[in-house]
Amino acid sequence: MTHVYRDDYPRPQFARKEWMNLNGEWEFEFDDEQKGDREKWWESKESLSKRIQVPFAFQSKLSGIADPDFHDLVWYRRTFELPEKYKGKKVIIHFGAVDYEASVWINGQLAVTHSGGHTPFQADITNLLQEGENVVVVRAQDYSTDVTLPRGKQYWLKDSASIFYTRTTGIWQTVWLEALSSAHIEKMRMTPDIDRKQIEIKTFFHQNEVKSRLQLKTKIEFKGRLVAEDTTIVTASTETRSIRLHDFNDHGMGGWWSPEHPHLYDVSFELLQDGTVVDQVASYFGMRKISIENGKLCLNNRPYFQRLVLDQGYFPDGNLTPPSDEAIKQDVELTKAMGFNGARKHQKLEDPRYLYWCDRLGLLVYSEAANAYEFSEQYAQQFTQEWQESIERDYNHPSIIGWVPLNESWGVPNILIDEQQQNHALALYYLTKALDKTRPVVSNDGWEMTKTDLFNIHDYEWRKEILTERYQSIENIVGAMPSNRELTVGGFSYEGQPVIVSEFGGIAYKKSDWEGWGYSGAENDEDYANRLKSVVTPLLRSGVVQGYCYTQLTDVEQEINGLLTYDRVPKLPLDQIRNIVEGK
Repeated sequence: MTHVYRDDYPRPQFARKEWMNLNGEWEFEFDDEQKGDREKWWESKESLSKRIQVPFAFQSKLSGIADPDFHDLVWYRRTFELPEKYKGKKVIIHFGAVDYEASVWINGQLAVTHSGGHTPFQADITNLLQEGENVVVVRAQDYSTDVTLPRGKQYWLKDSASIFYTRTTGIWQTVWLEALSSAHIEKMRMTPDIDRKQIEIKTFFHQNEVKSRLQLKTKIEFKGRLVAEDTTIVTASTETRSIRLHDFNDHGMGGWWSPEHPHLYDVSFELLQDGTVVDQVASYFGMRKISIENGKLCLNNRPYFQRLVLDQGYFPDGNLTPPSDEAIKQDVELTKAMGFNGARKHQKLEDPRYLYWCDRLGLLVYSEAANAYEFSEQYAQQFTQEWQESIERDYNHPSIIGWVPLNESWGVPNILIDEQQQNHALALYYLTKALDKTRPVVSNDGWEMTKTDLFNIHDYEWRKEILTERYQSIENIVGAMPSNRELTVGGFSYEGQPVIVSEFGGIAYKKSDWEGWGYSGAENDEDYANRLKSVVTPLLRSGVVQGYCYTQLTDVEQEINGLLTYDRVPKLPLDQIRNIVEGK
């Protein structure tokens, strides 16, 4: 059994053998004059005038267009023919992400609409297909200047500046088809319990209209060795089973997942209808637990110091879209090679294949939403929907050990005094806890926190003596205002949560042709190493701080405060960075 069937499979934790990749060349058109709706381009037989490489947004070089200007309405078109073996089956079209609103037509008929630029959607297009050539048309609309739109680091002005980067409009993750039987597995939710030595698997089914006998067979293996088998009679649209893992032991930490030992259990599912296999899915899970015990942040019931790096997830030629699966894997490998055991994926819902490599190679991840910048009631509704979809997509990944719905009061700029915005932060905290009881939630990373499981502080102070003094006691930490911001709002105060300095450093060091800025600057390699030590060492030696997140992994456009250049070249030898990061 393998974790994925191919190295470009877009949904590696829910893998089927049969699928059809629709990435590649599509017809493309800017619609600045908004003619497409009037002229019904979705049913036109004429080709669009441009060509684009999907899944790269038109702003990126890899798209083949590389136009960074405002074009908020764009159209895509391509044809496809289904393999013979797809006939007689349900055909589903999947979109990894389209920014921001999408409408999809198959052969001139509307198949699906979706709002939200970072989450996946799909449609059953079986009844819209025809013999031979089929046509798919996508209309994507962005709102580039709307600062209440969940956008992450995409700038609302024309040119990148400060901490904001090039926009992404339209398709920017994989488009693909799969063929299914009328009875099939829709999804599953896997919750590890290392204390009870079991995995809870909740499986969701799509069933035939005609009643038939369905069985689900589950097989779990660890390092090629069979651990458990389970057969369930399917009597409802969901079935939940808790399967005990008899190979599991506490003393040697058995099959526990951690960054140091990223053990994964392979799991395969077979759905049988009247004794015949009608669906097969390959997946995996990690047995790990993240908890807070007596104010200590614990991984697998033991205190665990988190050495994290801030990762923006941008690439020089692809912008938000990585150029290849190998590039994704390389980022994870470089992160680990520099001594970090985790990443805070910043203002981006990352491609599932990034999380796959974090699961496989062993890297903790804080999943952070792409925020808006200003507040409105419409924003609250849009953002909440997208946040729920992101939790739904990524719940099963063992690498994710925390949720971060808000960062630095983005989307809630008046949270200090505005009760409505405080209630939004509170609602996100409790909603996230309702959807996932297993992971901590940070209500507003950096400052102005309401109810929160972790006390995450942003502090770009660069002087060692000030950092040493500030982080030597809880009293000093709580009394400080590192960014001239209150740490709590709305009547909340520090309640003994683990303290993490979740942004710091940001030392600018120019070692490429890119011009840019950082929070403090280094003149040469020796100066850079000393500056790194000056900000990292006080946090490692604090005794109070339980983790840190260094800004940042790579340079990004006009920011040159990465440990790596934008094209992933280390600014110091990896071993030297590792020794500083680990305090050696």
